[in-house]
Amino acid sequence: MAKEITNRSDDYSLWYNNIVRKAGLADHSAVRGCMVIKPYGFAIWENMKAELDRKFKETGHVNAYFPLFIPKSFLSKEAEHVDGFAKECAVVTHHRLMNNPNGTGVVVDPDAKLEEELIVRPTSETIIWNTYRDWIKSYRDLPLLINQWANVVRWEMRTRPFLRTAEFLWQEGHTAHATKEEAIAEARMIHDVYADFAENYMAMPVIQGAKSANERFAGAVDTFTIEALMQDGKALQAGTSHFLGQNFAKAFDVKYSNKENKEAYVWATSWGVSTRLVGGLIMTHSDDEGLVLPPKLAPDQVVIVPIPKPLPEIMEKVEEIARELRDLGIRVKIDDNDQKRPGFKFAEYEMKGVPVRLGLGKRDLANNVIEVARRDTKEKQSVPQAGIANYVKDLLEEIQSNLLNKAKAFRTEKTSSVDTLDEFKEVLESKGGFILAHWDGTSESEKKIKELTNATIRCIPNDFVEEAGKCIYSGNPSKGRVVFAKSY
Repeated sequence: MAKEITNRSDDYSLWYNNIVRKAGLADHSAVRGCMVIKPYGFAIWENMKAELDRKFKETGHVNAYFPLFIPKSFLSKEAEHVDGFAKECAVVTHHRLMNNPNGTGVVVDPDAKLEEELIVRPTSETIIWNTYRDWIKSYRDLPLLINQWANVVRWEMRTRPFLRTAEFLWQEGHTAHATKEEAIAEARMIHDVYADFAENYMAMPVIQGAKSANERFAGAVDTFTIEALMQDGKALQAGTSHFLGQNFAKAFDVKYSNKENKEAYVWATSWGVSTRLVGGLIMTHSDDEGLVLPPKLAPDQVVIVPIPKPLPEIMEKVEEIARELRDLGIRVKIDDNDQKRPGFKFAEYEMKGVPVRLGLGKRDLANNVIEVARRDTKEKQSVPQAGIANYVKDLLEEIQSNLLNKAKAFRTEKTSSVDTLDEFKEVLESKGGFILAHWDGTSESEKKIKELTNATIRCIPNDFVEEAGKCIYSGNPSKGRVVFAKSY
C-alpha cells in the first residue's frame, strides 16, 4: 500500500492527496470543488467535534442553528464584511424547476424568480445579528453565548480536500456582551481553547497571536489566530477568534437597556474552526507509509489482529484483552476477517494511522505474550499478556506526547530570524517555515513584502517582545519581529 503513496520529498501535494484517498478519508464528488467525507474521515472530525463541543459547553456556551440562506440585503449592511466575502458567495435566484418544454430534463422556471436573492451562507454573522435584535433587550439578556455546528459555502476555484473546498463543515460561535472588555476577554478565551485543543488533542503545536490589519476577518476590529507549521514549511491558519466591536450591533441595530436604563449597543465576537483541522492533522504527523494519528483523535486507538486466522482459542484471548482495554476507555477494533492475510491487514492499519496494533498467534498464546506495534516509530516488541491493558494505556499516552514533541522539534528547526529582505527571500526559498522579521507596522510594507515573496504576516505573536530594529522592506523603525510564512 505504501508503494502507492508518493514520497513527501518528491511531490508534497500529491503525497497529501494520496493519503486522503488511500487512508479512506475523503473522495471527489460530482460537484466541482466539493468533497465526500468518507466514514473514517468523518469519524476523525466527529472526535474533534465532540471534544470541542465539550470545551465550549464547559465555558458556558450553548448550541443553536440558524438558516443556510441569507437575504442578499443583509450582506450590504456591514461594508467591510460584504467586501470580504462578495467574490465567494453562491447566490440562489429561483425557487423552482420545470420540465424542459423543448426536450428532456429540467430547466429553471422563469416564473419562479425570487423577489430578493438568497446567499448560501459563507459565514453567519449577518443572519445571526439580525436575529439577536429580537433576542436582546436588556442587560439581563447578556452575555449571549451561542455556537452552531453547520456547513458553509465559499466558492473556491482551486480546491484541496479538507484544506480548501467550496463547501466545508465547521463550528461558528457568535456572542454578545455588555462591555468591550467582556467581549475581548471572550475572544481571547476561545483563542486559548483552540490552542489547547490543537496542542493537547491534535499534538499540533501552534503560535498564538493577532492578525495584522490586512489579514483580519472582514468586519473585525481584532482577529486572534493559531498558526501551525506543516511538514512542507508552509503555515496553516488553524482557528480564528474575532473581536467585532460594535460593528454588527450597529449594522443590525442590536441595543440593550443597561442597569441605568440607558440604551447602548452590545459588543460582539465570532470564532470558528473547520474540517481544515483534519488536513492539518494529516500534514503535521503523516509519513511516506501513510496516515499517522494522535491517539486522542484516532477512531480506533488499538486494532487487534489474530494470526494467522481467528481460531477459537486465540479469539477467546483476543476478546478478553479487548474487554480489558475498553474498560479503560480505549477504542478497540478486532479484525477477525479471515478473507485477508495478516500482512495485508498490517499494511492497511499502518496506512490508516491506527496508533497501536496488537498481533496474537498460536506461539504468542503459548508463551503468554502479545506482539505490540506502534505506528509513530514503527517499533515492535513482545509484551506479556498479563497487564497488557495498562501497558497499552501508557503507550498511547507516550505516543501522544511523542507526536507533539516531534512536531515542536520540527517547528524549532524551521523557525528563523532574519534582518534583511535578501536574507528573508533566501531563507524562504531554501528552508521555508516561520520567519521572524521586523516590520514597520504599515499596510504598504506588508503588501509589498507579500508581492515580492508570496509570504504573509501570519501573526503578531502573543509573546511579542519589543526589540528596536528596521523593517526588512522600508528600512523604517520597527518595534519588534512578527511571524511571516507562506501559507495554505
